[in-house]
Amino acid sequence: METFLGLDYPTWWFLVVGGLFSGYAILDGFDFGAGAWHLFLKKEQSRRIALNAVGPVWDGNEVWLVIGGGALFAGFPVMYATLFSSLYIPFMLFLVCIIFRAISIEFRGKEEMKWWRKTWDIGYSVSSILLAFLLGVVLGNVLQGIALGPDYQYQGSGFFEFLNPYAILTGLTTLSLFMAHGAIYLLLKTEGRLFAKLTFLLKKGMIFFMVSFAVTTLYTLLYIPHLSDAFRSDPVLFAVPLATFLSIANVPRLANKRSYKWAFFFSSLTISFLLALVAIELYPTLLFSTLDPAHSIDIYNAAASTKSLKIMLTMVAIGGPLVLGYTFFVYRTFRGKVQLDETSY
Repeated sequence: METFLGLDYPTWWFLVVGGLFSGYAILDGFDFGAGAWHLFLKKEQSRRIALNAVGPVWDGNEVWLVIGGGALFAGFPVMYATLFSSLYIPFMLFLVCIIFRAISIEFRGKEEMKWWRKTWDIGYSVSSILLAFLLGVVLGNVLQGIALGPDYQYQGSGFFEFLNPYAILTGLTTLSLFMAHGAIYLLLKTEGRLFAKLTFLLKKGMIFFMVSFAVTTLYTLLYIPHLSDAFRSDPVLFAVPLATFLSIANVPRLANKRSYKWAFFFSSLTISFLLALVAIELYPTLLFSTLDPAHSIDIYNAAASTKSLKIMLTMVAIGGPLVLGYTFFVYRTFRGKVQLDETSY
């Protein structure tokens, strides 16, 4: 098999897809988290400020999901087809929520009536919570494995089989992580009484995350042993979970010092490390079969042709820096505290 810089092309594409979804989780994660806190903010002005904190960037953040999904389809079409058909219900719910969330953001400020704004506030917050939870549910099912038979056909029976205990735990952990991440982002964008309120909410969010993360980790070690195979075979890899725990510990430490820029950096780093753990636990498998390991999907039986991967990697090398540069430009342009005016949501 052809290689580039010592790695075969399916492995390179595995890293590309992982990097894109990591970028999406970091960027859309904080605005899902901000939305999840929305109903905890009681005052109209506080809700407007929180909404305008994510207003200039939320739709750009979702571009990373489109690019990640496209990269998965282009590089691993078998995985794309099997995953989306097997987990059809959560993906359709995700699509409905992401549309409803966008509508809520845009429609909320169109009328002055309290009932109108309250309706869209509920829609915005509930859809943000469900989006974060559903992402975790999908990830939990990917980690645990699903019932794949011959030709990678899904053979599950239950209508809500995707809502198994491990997927629910992973969903709650994802939601709690995004809520903490979102609270830190809002602290960077607010001041005054809202800022004080968010410092309190961040503490609650960190407790929620640490408890859910501890329970999910324990469940993983006890009931899903195949996820720790890579670490048992190569102890050097334990450096990644160690770095993850240190990164998590740094978030509340820095938040207590009111160093929120660095707290946001380490919460972003925590998301990256957690997804790196996922990559290590899975590689080279993409989707485990709970029926027979022979029916599992890996980066080799799911990959497009080597020629296609080589061409697409060239496109990534050109387009990647452009996307990163544009993202940096947008966030730099809208840096600083939120100031409401006549153009605000």
